[in-house]
Amino acid sequence: MIQWHRLFGITLTDFFTGTAYNVELEKDLSIKQQLLDVLVIEKHEGKVPEQIPDGLENMGKHNLMTYKSHQQALDAWTLDELTGHYVNYRKLISPSHDRLVLPEDFRLYGVSARYPENLKKHADLKLLGEGVYEIKWGSRTVRIIVLSRIPKKKKNAVWNLFSAVPETVKFGFSEYQWRTEVSSVMNEMLLKYKAEGVIAMPYTVKDFQREYVLEHIHKIPADEVLKNFSADDRLKGINSNELSELIKKRFSKKEQKEILEMLQGL
Repeated sequence: MIQWHRLFGITLTDFFTGTAYNVELEKDLSIKQQLLDVLVIEKHEGKVPEQIPDGLENMGKHNLMTYKSHQQALDAWTLDELTGHYVNYRKLISPSHDRLVLPEDFRLYGVSARYPENLKKHADLKLLGEGVYEIKWGSRTVRIIVLSRIPKKKKNAVWNLFSAVPETVKFGFSEYQWRTEVSSVMNEMLLKYKAEGVIAMPYTVKDFQREYVLEHIHKIPADEVLKNFSADDRLKGINSNELSELIKKRFSKKEQKEILEMLQGL
């Protein structure tokens, strides 16, 4: 069964597909297995995403993320682990302990569906924008992204998917443009939300696809839409008198005759 952390990582992998960043999941950072939730690494080639979600405007060459779903708490121990991962990872990629990669090449993120109430007991959370905070933790500054407080915007759709706020989740599904074939991941996400009572069901990928088409069909030229329907389907529900009047208004007498002959042959 796919877990929330993996769903989160897979979705971020999809978001950064075709950009200047690689994404690695559950990165092993030590001899004794210690897994970092998500690692986003800047590549030498590729482009930066056109729209960066709120909170990621400060990305560096190496971006370490810890993620907590709506069932978990982002607490002091979580940030201790994150800074520990940073130390291990920095050692791992450096030429030697005497030649460490520069600290300014790294960014640390705590991404959480819920607001981290317990963190306020240990340090001040500085508000940077709606749903985005910073906290000083040891020698590092950690960017805190609270998904349930992130605004519903197209650029934030990747965050909205994991907000656990029903209307915001649906907005995320309607606005996020998947770059890879991940319908099974979408289904898994929807089923987990159903099981946890976040989204009222039945609601499936087919429901989402139908809603998306209905919301955006007005943007598609009519002739493109009609190509997907047979002549019978196009005429369903049209009164013969209304059709006759429509033909008279739109076509010459010669064309009217041809069209009527064609309809009689259907």
